[in-house]
Amino acid sequence: MAARRISSLLSRSLSASSPSLLSSLDKSDIPSVWLTKQKKGKYIMEKTLAGGRGISRFSTAAVLEEPITPPVQINYTQNLINGQFVDAASGKTFPTCDPRTGEVIANVAEADAEDINRAVAAARKAFDEGPWPKMTAYERSRILLRFADLVEKHSDELAALETWNCGKPYEQSAKSELPMLARLFHYYAGWADKIHGLTVPGDGKYHIQTLHEPIGVAGQIIPWNFPLIMFAWKVGPALACGNTIVLKTAEQTPLTALYVAKLFLEAGLPPGVLNIVSGYGPTAGAALASHMDVDKLAFTGSTKTGQIVLQLAAKSNLKSVTLELGGKSPFIICEDADIDHAVEQAHFALFFNQGQCCCAGSRTYVHERVYDEFVEKSKARAIKRVVGDPFKKGIEQGPQVLLCPLLSAPFSFSLCAI
Repeated sequence: MAARRISSLLSRSLSASSPSLLSSLDKSDIPSVWLTKQKKGKYIMEKTLAGGRGISRFSTAAVLEEPITPPVQINYTQNLINGQFVDAASGKTFPTCDPRTGEVIANVAEADAEDINRAVAAARKAFDEGPWPKMTAYERSRILLRFADLVEKHSDELAALETWNCGKPYEQSAKSELPMLARLFHYYAGWADKIHGLTVPGDGKYHIQTLHEPIGVAGQIIPWNFPLIMFAWKVGPALACGNTIVLKTAEQTPLTALYVAKLFLEAGLPPGVLNIVSGYGPTAGAALASHMDVDKLAFTGSTKTGQIVLQLAAKSNLKSVTLELGGKSPFIICEDADIDHAVEQAHFALFFNQGQCCCAGSRTYVHERVYDEFVEKSKARAIKRVVGDPFKKGIEQGPQVLLCPLLSAPFSFSLCAI
């Protein structure tokens, strides 16, 4: 099939600690951009519209108007170790930011190697000596089900906190991701008492059987794009199988994992079974990946970091590692496609969650006979995309999450250009 590739139709965002970083941009990508200083020291990008100087409709709305106050309180910023919320051993904290403005939401306990040691020790004791391994699978499933019920009870606060820390639209958090979080734990709870081995026929007078047992202490490192969903995908299966956990949050988005950890304690999860630490990859993440008393490691993130995680695991105790790394997913438009439908689907595939998906449709291949029509309609659809405060109803795209922690001063830049 003759096809042409569309390399870059859609969004581009950036953050910087000073306007000088704009010099690194490809100027061909940005038509007539300059900076305008706003109140409280913020800067926004502007661009020429219809030959005149004015604020572009592609600028993030959060810097053009007062941001909506999220309807949730920040109550949990410490590490959860052995059933207790505690400060970091060093006493250090790091800021987690509102990606709409770059302003600090809260200062979170910054874990390092000593905190990892304490969390792993708690998880090891809970696995070797605590009540968790002595529970029946049915009892474990009941705890997971109670947790799922608590998620549904607190879904409004969790959705607000997820949007506040991530920047994704509140409607996405509340109507899609929170229901999915509860559903996932209902699903994993159902598996807890259905994991069993096999009896195998053998030659001669032999009895052969396999037995599935928990691995032990599971180390888990999750990314920043879907904090609660990633939490579920890591924590749910490990707990259903009877393991104990040390989970490191993404330093950009630690708040919802700490909140739901509290709900797990309310659900009756024994101390030390689930430990949550927040910190940076080269310190807390590396310490977890290389820890000699971690039996299994699961990581979701970039391919480059995944290679480092695999090396650290191999050089320590050769622990088993599961990696979910970045992708470059193709979207293919055939000659006989319904172009209007294809445009909408391709738009969603790339822009969903601000484009921050490992399976985003970031390569679009279009048959040459419908290429021009597809490009024109895709451009028109992208121009109509509604960008702004993610708490505002009808907003399709909020700010990018990853860039906020790079701010060392209250500057925020965003551009969405065709």
